[in-house]
Amino acid sequence: MRAFIFPGQGSQAVGMGRALADASPVAREVFQEVDEALGQNLYRLMVDGPESDLLLTENAQPAIMANAIATLRVLEREGNILLSDKADFVAGHSLGEYTALCAAGALDLSTTARLLKTRGRAMQAAVPVGEGAMAALLGADIEKAEALAAAAAEGEVCEVANDNDPSQVVISGHKGAIDRAVALVKDFGIKRGVLLPVSAPFHCALMKPAADVMSEALAGAPLSAPVVPVYANVLAAPIATPDEVRQRLVEQVTGRVRWRESVAAMFDGGVEQFVEFGGKVLGPMVKRISPDATATSIVTMDDIEALLAAL
Repeated sequence: MRAFIFPGQGSQAVGMGRALADASPVAREVFQEVDEALGQNLYRLMVDGPESDLLLTENAQPAIMANAIATLRVLEREGNILLSDKADFVAGHSLGEYTALCAAGALDLSTTARLLKTRGRAMQAAVPVGEGAMAALLGADIEKAEALAAAAAEGEVCEVANDNDPSQVVISGHKGAIDRAVALVKDFGIKRGVLLPVSAPFHCALMKPAADVMSEALAGAPLSAPVVPVYANVLAAPIATPDEVRQRLVEQVTGRVRWRESVAAMFDGGVEQFVEFGGKVLGPMVKRISPDATATSIVTMDDIEALLAAL
């Protein structure tokens, strides 16, 4: 069994998509459709920067999605294959869940781009700059991370945001609480705490205003049943109906990204091969979660051709 997986924020870089667009009209079509849906030249920003603008959440989220979908579409068109024939499940990390839903036909490309633009703006606006923070806990399992977060909160929000793999957990919340947590890591047997260069504290209770915005946006968005089940971040389990997709995407804004559990559940359910599109972030996580699984990252035309030969 095989799962197609899609990366989240942090996999953006100036120059992304250029080589793919130069090599394939299919990729160029994807980037053009996203530009038209957003009414901006996002592709030019992806290719030329400046990096400071690409890093803005409202730009980074649709850019990462567009790059991943372009990679997948080239594979599908060049190889004349259907996702439903080659993947048993799809999943994505945070914003990557929207990409997964687009890949599986639950959302069309233009709608996905607009939803991610809205999501990025709403997440940025939910908390004034400087009031929130996130930190990666290296050498931390989920139990240590939860204990640290509880100790550091002191009445403020300090929560596990991303359970990425057995050795990395991300926490999110008020800046003071996150700073306290970083200072306390050694007391909880955690190797290091590293503040992340993010503009807002994602996936915690402080994102409630953004969840309200997304609830309204998703209520009016056209959604179909995905052609293969999608593993939801907040459940670490598959979902398959439009109503459930809407509900889980709203919950995801404030909820934990249960990536470690999702990968483990897919592997335990028979998925042996994980294929990441548009990034090289999730593959290493997969190997740390399920060492016996195979993980492949598809970024370039050479990667696409090698995967086509293997499918």
